[in-house]
Amino acid sequence: MDRKLWRRCQKLADDLELPEPFDPAEFVRGVAASRDRPIELLPARAIAGGPCGLVMSTDRADYILLPANTSALHRQHILLHEIGHLVCGHSGAVDVGALLPTLSPELVQRVLGRTVYTEVQEQEAELLATLVAHRAARGHDPAPAENARVSRGLALVERWFG
Repeated sequence: MDRKLWRRCQKLADDLELPEPFDPAEFVRGVAASRDRPIELLPARAIAGGPCGLVMSTDRADYILLPANTSALHRQHILLHEIGHLVCGHSGAVDVGALLPTLSPELVQRVLGRTVYTEVQEQEAELLATLVAHRAARGHDPAPAENARVSRGLALVERWFG
């Protein structure tokens, strides 16, 4: 992970308003308001080998499909990851017809599926989700000393795993 990506994600996380105490639904409402676009959460059954979560943008709203058959903590992280795609302004495509055969491809402007972490967009969304989750768990933004400690830890992990 490069420093530019790390700094971008820190800046994006700093700019997000987190409700205290953290409430995922309230957080989604705040992100939707800041983007001036509705975000609708749709429960779905996760399919083995398929994406854990999915974000779709249409001309009317952004839709986030979340697995109903996983733990609340996992579902929250998937939600934060998909919100990360929206906040980062990511675009991409997967085969909409294969994932959602009843949905008109013309209706969907953008679909991002969470399947692998090798693409920069996936790394960025995952890092942003992790930063938001960490800050939400702490109840406030991390102190500068904490940022330095986390940065050192990530550098060590990067050396180990490349």
